Amino acid sequence: MTTKRVPVIVLAAIVLVGVGWPGPGSRAYGHCDTMDGPVVKTAQAALEKGDVTPVLKWVKPPYEAQIREAFKKTLAVRTLSPEAKDLADKYFFETLVRLHREGEGAPYTGLQPAGAVEPIIAACDKALEAGSAEELSQEVSRLVAAGIQRRFAEVQESRQHADHSVAAGREFVRAYVEFTHYVERLHMAATSAAAHEPAAEAPAGHGEHQH
Repeated sequence: MTTKRVPVIVLAAIVLVGVGWPGPGSRAYGHCDTMDGPVVKTAQAALEKGDVTPVLKWVKPPYEAQIREAFKKTLAVRTLSPEAKDLADKYFFETLVRLHREGEGAPYTGLQPAGAVEPIIAACDKALEAGSAEELSQEVSRLVAAGIQRRFAEVQESRQHADHSVAAGREFVRAYVEFTHYVERLHMAATSAAAHEPAAEAPAGHGEHQH
């Protein structure tokens, strides 16, 4: 960076800090904090068009004013130079994702690189882009069926020796509990309403049949 560029970047930093740079937090596990996630992609398109409206859906109403202000500041700063544009865009992405996660009650430590998304989440996005959930459904069904079959086989095998010794009996119980809880978790997930918000951690065994 040349000496001529330094004042521009310093000015950009001052303007951005004026509306609050995202602070440190704990790691955000999820899809929305990645550079190739839907939140950042929406923000990139919005900045290019100069229209904040599309990004507002990613934050709760109490954060809308902050996003509007950050967007306005970002648009002003990113015209100063290529370096300022990079800094301003990164600031806006950070702010948007941080407030999105905050609205969910989820932790955040910064943007994660592209490609950091779990394969199954990437598959969900692929299905949406393709306009069909058929392939996704088949893949998930295959994995679920394989999981059930493997655990079922373990129970059946250990069940035959359950009364041979205490150790063998305990192995049967372990396999039985794992099998039934696995199926129960799948059933609960399939029959409950999904929410993209972290739930309070339930006590151990809560919501599952105990043995």
